[in-house]
Amino acid sequence: MATIANKIQEQHGRIEKACAAVGRPAQSVTLLVVSKTFPGSAVREAHAAGERRFGENYVQEGLDKIAELADLRAELEWHLIGPLQSNKTKPVAQHFDWVHSVDRLKIAQRLSEQRPPALPPLNICLQVNISGEASKSGVSAAELPDLAQAVAALPNLRLRGLMAVPEPAADFETQRQPHRALAALLEELRRQLKGQDLTLDTLSMGMSADLEAAIAEGANMVRVGSAIFGARTYPQAS
Repeated sequence: MATIANKIQEQHGRIEKACAAVGRPAQSVTLLVVSKTFPGSAVREAHAAGERRFGENYVQEGLDKIAELADLRAELEWHLIGPLQSNKTKPVAQHFDWVHSVDRLKIAQRLSEQRPPALPPLNICLQVNISGEASKSGVSAAELPDLAQAVAALPNLRLRGLMAVPEPAADFETQRQPHRALAALLEELRRQLKGQDLTLDTLSMGMSADLEAAIAEGANMVRVGSAIFGARTYPQAS
């Protein structure tokens, strides 16, 4: 049975192969290990295999793991990649390093106000509803420029780029389309915000099922969980 370390190695191999296919250096893509629903011991095992960036979807679960792995805090980078409600911004501002799922100015304002001054600015990606799904979180493409301008002006935050969770698609070419659209939106944002002191360097897109398509369209942070840790089991609703 493959270990977590073996599966991590496999995912880096996928990244290298996908980058080579489009003439990109493998080091241009960062692997974000998505540890939601998996225990702190699995994160510790992945860290022992060389990983330091971990993504969590649920605020309380992420906070519990950050506390459990406090001995590794200086070596780990914690990313919140799931929806964030305004009543949960304070602990996120206090304990996470990145938030990928900002889609409202109110959330960004609260994160900025609640970020402890002793900590570096909180890295922010704006989540775009790139497939236009009613069930998905994310700002629309039309609303994105105004939100980006407002978030970029907030203290204690550092706007880094865009994130999306496209609608699943079975074939490679169809998978590429929403990723291509998100890359174009980031390029347009760079043009609009040119001259401001910003580093819009992050395209957080691509997961276990569509990593190759995302890399082909310029992803530089891919979020992979089940291909590393195995199938997830979710608690039954009571």
